Amino acid sequence: MIGVLQILGGLALFMYGIRSLSSGMEKLAGDQIQKWLGKVTSNRLMSAGFGATATAVLQSSGLLMVTMIGLINANLMTVNQSISVMLGQEIGTTITAQIVAFDIGAYRLLLVIIGVILLEFFPHHDWKKYGEILMGLGLIFVGMTYMASALDSLVEIPIFANLLGTISLHPFIGIIVGLVITSITQSSTAVTSLVVAMGISQVITLEGAVGVILGANIGSCITGFVASLRLSAKARQASIAQIGMNVFGVLIFLPFISQFANLVAHTSPDLPRQIANAHTIFNITVSAILFPFVKQLTQISGWLTPVVRRAEKTKVTTFIDEMQLGVPSVALSEAARELTRMGDITAHMLRDSCMALIKLDKSNIKSVLIQEEELIDPIYHELVTFINKLINEDLSLVQQKRCFQLKNLLIDIERVGDMAEDIAQYAQERLDNHVTFTPPAIEDLENLWNHAHQTFSLAIHAFSTSNKEEANQVCQMESEFDRLYWHTRQAHIHRIEEGVCQPEADVIFTETLRILERISDHADNLGVSVARS
Repeated sequence: MIGVLQILGGLALFMYGIRSLSSGMEKLAGDQIQKWLGKVTSNRLMSAGFGATATAVLQSSGLLMVTMIGLINANLMTVNQSISVMLGQEIGTTITAQIVAFDIGAYRLLLVIIGVILLEFFPHHDWKKYGEILMGLGLIFVGMTYMASALDSLVEIPIFANLLGTISLHPFIGIIVGLVITSITQSSTAVTSLVVAMGISQVITLEGAVGVILGANIGSCITGFVASLRLSAKARQASIAQIGMNVFGVLIFLPFISQFANLVAHTSPDLPRQIANAHTIFNITVSAILFPFVKQLTQISGWLTPVVRRAEKTKVTTFIDEMQLGVPSVALSEAARELTRMGDITAHMLRDSCMALIKLDKSNIKSVLIQEEELIDPIYHELVTFINKLINEDLSLVQQKRCFQLKNLLIDIERVGDMAEDIAQYAQERLDNHVTFTPPAIEDLENLWNHAHQTFSLAIHAFSTSNKEEANQVCQMESEFDRLYWHTRQAHIHRIEEGVCQPEADVIFTETLRILERISDHADNLGVSVARS
């Protein structure tokens, strides 16, 4: 019983270490991962390279797979691209087994100590992510040590010894065991590392270890498959492609496990290293075999994807998906893209509402009111919910600041949408009550709304491109708007005094000027935020 608890405790430490290491690495290299992701194209080699690197950095093939499924579901990645990434992902996931096969002795505790010091005494500094990485790495080795020492005593228990003997004699049983355990733990890394720990304790043969590793590769697909069930057909197709790739690899190697084990035995005199090498060679070989057949894999997985007929909920957002929350750098980038999309829609609404006010165009009025109700409000609520969930993730200080920046800017853009709706309603009021504007009033109003629209549009573009020069230009344009605003207001007062302006027109004109001034202020908020970021 004590041995079982020690194994489970060691496994818990190991998995917590993986989580800490993954979190620290994401904070350290998350922005770079997002840049690589933006370069994933039909270029298979580049996509595979990204998959290998991102999996090695995130220390989780499952996390990357779930993130990709979210991107596919949001139509930001094709199945064809994702398969190329998966082939690289299979290679990247072997890094952990190679790491844990090292014997670093007491240095594992030194890593934990340094990591804890950085976390406890420098929590608000940039060193925190290094603390997570070092502590996580140390805990991985501590967990491995606990598991390896416990396995020595468990091998004396007849049931456990018989199971290991069966796995060694019948690798097919090992495949089933690896598949089941990985499906339960949802971590092929943990299962593979447990097998390496068995190798350290010399309680499993290389053939038995290979069997469990092959099963773990198939079991690693469960996370992505479950995540895809409630999503689009393309998302399910990607998960089925991953299952097919791993099943194909196992079927290719299954008849030759003994020969494969004999070959791997020559790569190192140490069993733990042999097990790690077997994992690496298997995954690289399968990826290399399948690499030229990405298009065919896409077609086959498409044929195998079941058609699920369901009443699909209309999706108002384009870029965000909850699957992206596991990788905050990706989630933040897509939230910013969604915010930019919302800003562009709002800028079009502002233009249409002002045109409606001047031209008295019913179609423009209707367009603005529909976009506010069916696009801006739903996108706003979806994006607020998404960002609130993201804030609850384990973020770096920079990522936290970015989240709060997005929330503040989201409020600015949403209010501009409300104001565009207000102008459209004034246009309707002017149309219903036959309110006329004098030619000078129309000319002044056209100059003012054009300036406000240009300022807001430039602010959105500055945000989308992180262009500080444009952001500073927005601030200058807002100052120029204030001058135009007071000039227009004084001209209007002069027309009122001369009695050439209808009383009904006075209210609509004055309120429109006030709204445009507030829109310009919100544009300035966007500009200042970008300039100071």
